[in-house]
Amino acid sequence: MALEEKIAQIHSVVGNTSGLYPIRVFSDEVAEPVLGNGAGWVWRVTTYLDAEAAAKSANTLQRKLKNETRSGIPALVVEEGLHGLMAKGATSFPQAIALASSWDPELLERVFTAVALEARARGANWLLTPVLDVARDPRWGRTEETYGEDPYLVSRMGVAAIFGLQGRGPGIGKDHVLATAKHFAAHGQPEGGTNRGPGNYSERILREQFFPPFEAAVREAHVGAVMASYNEIDGVPSHANRKLLQGLLRDEWGFTGLICADDNGVAQLETLHHVAADPVDAARQAFQAGVDLELSDDHGTFGSLAEQVSSGAVSPQRIDEAVTRILKAKQALGLFAQPLVDPARAKAVTNAPEHRRLALEAARKSIVLLKNAGGLLPLNLGKIRTVAVLGPNAAAVHVGGYSYAPAEGVSVLEGIRRKVGGQAAVRYAEGCRITDAVQGWEAWWTDEASKPPVATEETARIAEAVEQARGADVAVIVIGENEGVCREAWSQQHLGDRDSLALLGRQEELVKAVAATGVPTVVILINGRPLAAGGMVEAAAGVLEGFYLGQETGTAVADVLFGDFNPGGKLPITFPKNVGQLPAYYYHKPSVDRDYLYSPREPLFPFGFGLSYTTFEFGLPRISPAQIPRDGTATVTVEIRNSGDRIGDEVVQLYVHQRVASVTRPVRQLRGFRRITLAPGERREVQFQLGRAELAFYNRAMALGMEPGFVDIHLGNGSGIERQAVLEVVQ
Repeated sequence: MALEEKIAQIHSVVGNTSGLYPIRVFSDEVAEPVLGNGAGWVWRVTTYLDAEAAAKSANTLQRKLKNETRSGIPALVVEEGLHGLMAKGATSFPQAIALASSWDPELLERVFTAVALEARARGANWLLTPVLDVARDPRWGRTEETYGEDPYLVSRMGVAAIFGLQGRGPGIGKDHVLATAKHFAAHGQPEGGTNRGPGNYSERILREQFFPPFEAAVREAHVGAVMASYNEIDGVPSHANRKLLQGLLRDEWGFTGLICADDNGVAQLETLHHVAADPVDAARQAFQAGVDLELSDDHGTFGSLAEQVSSGAVSPQRIDEAVTRILKAKQALGLFAQPLVDPARAKAVTNAPEHRRLALEAARKSIVLLKNAGGLLPLNLGKIRTVAVLGPNAAAVHVGGYSYAPAEGVSVLEGIRRKVGGQAAVRYAEGCRITDAVQGWEAWWTDEASKPPVATEETARIAEAVEQARGADVAVIVIGENEGVCREAWSQQHLGDRDSLALLGRQEELVKAVAATGVPTVVILINGRPLAAGGMVEAAAGVLEGFYLGQETGTAVADVLFGDFNPGGKLPITFPKNVGQLPAYYYHKPSVDRDYLYSPREPLFPFGFGLSYTTFEFGLPRISPAQIPRDGTATVTVEIRNSGDRIGDEVVQLYVHQRVASVTRPVRQLRGFRRITLAPGERREVQFQLGRAELAFYNRAMALGMEPGFVDIHLGNGSGIERQAVLEVVQ
């Protein structure tokens, strides 16, 4: 290959900004400047088209590359897939933070198998997902994109998602895609909670809390790509951090796949971080640090590498290294043998009935019951004549960020109407607004952020809601956030982080006003991050957390409200009482042991919390053997019984704490979990293995291993359970 052809392989083409979208008919004057030497990867050429047209578009691109370029090398066609393929008409599954609430890795593997199929069928073969950031500051607008606050939970969910996307190998099958672990690294607790803020944490914290999901993605799931993060660690931006990208990722963990830039991440070495003098310098630093591919084509960065090779600033061997990895990825995907797809099949599999059923299952399993005073839930439809459905999120479908034109969507209002049919009357009132404009998925993309409406405009809406609630048998209020107020803040013109976790506008006032009528009141939260909503929780009799539940939101919520499905989700992230409690993640160190003046430290809802319509009893855990050497393994067994009268799901959670160690240890750490379904009266034993993978930590010399001593085992259905057993590790 000529040098220019090699550079084309490591430099992307963005379909919707390069003049190539929509790719239907190529002309030399449009296509030749960007495709004449080939293309490593092309981004967003299938997003904005329906499935059949997208497949034809991708085929046109691949034929152009095969037949009209000297090298004839097909392209990696790249799209987003955070909670479903981000493309017109694709199935919208629950947002990542909602999927994490299921605590069900097997479910995630099935979901992302469906996502991969819809992507590959329309010609996309590489998805920029999953997000493996450990979210420890919910002010951050990207919290919704994560699997929560716990490294172990994020690891298990991330590995499952990658298996779904890539398959379990060997190779990547024709219905699977290349997956991308992002954002590497320490992106989930940015300084001040603002996107791209520094992640200046010690090596110990990085290795024990931020790195594990990525290490699991590499070592266990063999992820095909890793994306560098926008932030900096210890003064070095990740896109220029050779120690991070080469030393840790490749040399220590053995990663052999692609390292790609985030959008404009290379250019930001100059424009944001000021460690590069110009785009050429930025390209050299990122490429030499280990970034193989640039994501944007409009900043003159990687396009300069040919001249830099000629000048001796960049070695030709480094170019060959990056190009070889790209070609191997294309080979693994089978693109050289068959780069084309069947447009008819793309249409058939996109949002197919089985995918809609899976989206509903995922939505049901993602709902978390936070409060159920007096056993109000589930609602007995036989005793209800009138339901008041209220609130700013009742009539709209909110699916969360990284969405584009979902094929369908069921609102909570519509779901309840379908559920009750002619058996009860359904009243509706908006009640109040979160923002001036009624916003859906489009607001995630719009720069201007709509503000909460002024108080005078809301008074009449609240009054109408109260009037609709009077005389009803139950009021269901759907509140929270929308895609315009919780989102990726990618520029000063496109903000999405907040300095408060309070409900926006007069939502809490709405709940209190309706509850004051004496009508039993249930709140449904649809949102992208934990909310400090203690006043609302106190006023309502029942509270369900849904986060963003995808296209089947209303159907799933109605199924749970009326008892056709027993909620079994658990919180993947702590809900603080207020923003002043941050950071509030559960696995804090023992020295965080003081209350605040006038208020305790206990959160509103702890990590791992979730109620059920039935009850479960846990037996005492048995450990065998109770004493193990430092290279040994113990088995922990516990019996769980459904002691209630409904079938239900319970998530068995195992936490550990080393009593005495050479370095301070978190008060407890999740080291195992299992979601199980039990019929009334049914018993089941659940087993966990505890060994080096679960008990090792970094000592004072930063050596990883187990230390002798007593390990407290906490086993139950939440992070707040008391000690139940002890394991001893001996020399």
